[in-house]
Amino acid sequence: MRADTVARGYGEARRQGENSRNALESSVPETATSGVGVDFKMKTIEVDGIKVRIQIWDTAGQERYQTITKQYYRRAQGIFLVYDISSERSYQHIMKWVSDVDEYAPEGVQKILIGNKADEEQKRQVGREQGQQLAKEYGMDFYETSACTNLNIKESFTRLTELVLQAHRKELDGLRTRASNELALAELEEDEGKPEGPANSSKTCWC
Repeated sequence: MRADTVARGYGEARRQGENSRNALESSVPETATSGVGVDFKMKTIEVDGIKVRIQIWDTAGQERYQTITKQYYRRAQGIFLVYDISSERSYQHIMKWVSDVDEYAPEGVQKILIGNKADEEQKRQVGREQGQQLAKEYGMDFYETSACTNLNIKESFTRLTELVLQAHRKELDGLRTRASNELALAELEEDEGKPEGPANSSKTCWC
């Protein structure tokens, strides 16, 4: 299955988001491209026994890229909204981005709020409780992450993938049923193709 995700951050939050994405990709990424205002990468992870190919669009938060980045919302299945815990300004942008998501993203898109740079506690301007409360107001999961220490990097990506899978449970159940039926059919065809044994080929006379 494929999951299309968008990571949205502002300034330092976005640069740290890139580091977080790279931390997830401890191995060489499968594909990677860059464009104006958007970086794109792909990664395959396994969740609950299901291999999911994640397509990640890391979009810029700056105002001059708004027209470009909004186009990526339309096909997103999951979205990270990222702010920098050492920047109150980046935190304030979250409300605007949530509004953009509601306007441009598909109905039912999964969202997670990320407070990045959690390793810089001495520079903190946004309390953890603020992030938790904002996430609660918008019905989102919340993580504080650090690209430097890998805090909650894998966990947040895995959780967003889980949410996307849950939202597409009907589709997944259909895939599982079809795979099971195809396997059963293949086994049946294999059995039918086997030659009959001596016991089965002999005829019994009841006269």
